[in-house]
Amino acid sequence: MQVIPSIDLEGGRSRIVFWPGASTGVGAPTDRPERIAAHFVELGAPLIHLVDFDGARSGQPVNLEVVGLVASRVATPLQLAGGVEGADQIRLAFAAGATRVVLAMSVVEEAELLRAAIGVAGDWLAVGLDPRPERFAAFPWRRAGVPTLDSLVGELIDRGVRRFVLGHGGSDPDLELLRGLSRANDIDLFVAGGVRDLAGIRRLRDSGVSGIILGEALLSGAVDYRAALEAAS
Repeated sequence: MQVIPSIDLEGGRSRIVFWPGASTGVGAPTDRPERIAAHFVELGAPLIHLVDFDGARSGQPVNLEVVGLVASRVATPLQLAGGVEGADQIRLAFAAGATRVVLAMSVVEEAELLRAAIGVAGDWLAVGLDPRPERFAAFPWRRAGVPTLDSLVGELIDRGVRRFVLGHGGSDPDLELLRGLSRANDIDLFVAGGVRDLAGIRRLRDSGVSGIILGEALLSGAVDYRAALEAAS
């Protein structure tokens, strides 16, 4: 299982100040995304996940200059989420240096938009879904009823999606749900949020997911990245 560091971008900076030497009192804190990304790549990160908070609010990528800075600093795939809602935004993200993108859950009701997005990004496209029951039920569906997560994933697979990011916020991931999705489908499944310690990583390790995306837990120092890699192996 991959352990993927995540950096939230706002106003050209990381929303969380990172101080890798906080426990020992050495080094200096930084909110520079390219420096934070370089730190984790040096430790073996296979991918850096970037979340454009400004872009998520505006519906268009905003922190593309930052994406470019990170891309110029690390020779590691970059996955961008937030404000990437169609083919044109994907082209902008790729031009800036991103190599993968995550579309918002709203794309599930936009068949033509999704088709065009897959045409640009292919297998480097993921769809972000929120599996929390209350959030899933509250989504403004345009169909007769609320689909199950299983049926929605199957529908998206039929439409060409092979990568999914399940965002849990502060809620614990449903391990049985993850196991079921992993066993029933030939997909790359990533979990974002809901994991706050090494025990949580170990619980996910045997669920069949491809990777876990860790943001605040890593940047705050609550989870050590080397220890997280060991827990995931």
